[in-house]
Amino acid sequence: MKNILLIITMVSILLACKNEQKKGIVQKEEVKEVKYPKAISEVFETHGGLNQWKEIKTLSFTLNNEAYTVDLPSRKTILNSSNYSLGFDGKEVWLKQQDSAAFKGNPDFYYNLYFYFYAMPFVLADEGIVYSETKPLTFEGITYPGVKISYKANVGTSPDDNYFIFYHPETKQMTWLGYTVTFFSKEPTDKYSLIRYSDWENVNGLLLPKSITWYAKDENGQPKEPVKEPVVFLKASLSKDSLADSFYQKPKE
Repeated sequence: MKNILLIITMVSILLACKNEQKKGIVQKEEVKEVKYPKAISEVFETHGGLNQWKEIKTLSFTLNNEAYTVDLPSRKTILNSSNYSLGFDGKEVWLKQQDSAAFKGNPDFYYNLYFYFYAMPFVLADEGIVYSETKPLTFEGITYPGVKISYKANVGTSPDDNYFIFYHPETKQMTWLGYTVTFFSKEPTDKYSLIRYSDWENVNGLLLPKSITWYAKDENGQPKEPVKEPVVFLKASLSKDSLADSFYQKPKE
């Protein structure tokens, strides 16, 4: 009888030890690797690579009289001008201005508009994107292959927006961007604008646009000539450090 009790006690101790060992095991979180189409992957690599982009936490630049700062992981944003400030604190878009006529436009539409144009092509790796082929562009004897970017339902404030990225066939560098705007209509559209990306600069190993130029299109959707002066980005800065959440909050009155 004593032997039986001894065996039962030893088995209980062994089971308890195994359970404690299981509790002490830290389960490794499985990292899901995102697969991108070959064409867009080559563009990302040409511009410095997604791995390097994802190490960046804070991006800043100036445009005209506006200074932009963006927290890349959360997309919290603040832009400061001489007579107004506009930002996104992670939950809401806010506006502070000296008078009611200081800022003209829609804050929700405008606060990240130029960020998206500036952070090309890397913002085209965001979650919820669907990639497909699109017809190429031809300009000055060069045919630029393209990739269409659309979004899954309920992604962002304008999930019906489409982007079309066109890249140089040899260098794989992004050269053109087509985009639709559905923010105001909330309806899909085939009408799109076209921007030429022909001026880049190396910022900490990443190629970011120095200027962009809007182009007119012919009846076949091919680029014709510029429709306005280039938009110039200055004082580009990338940091692996994040700023405090309070930096992106609306200033107190």
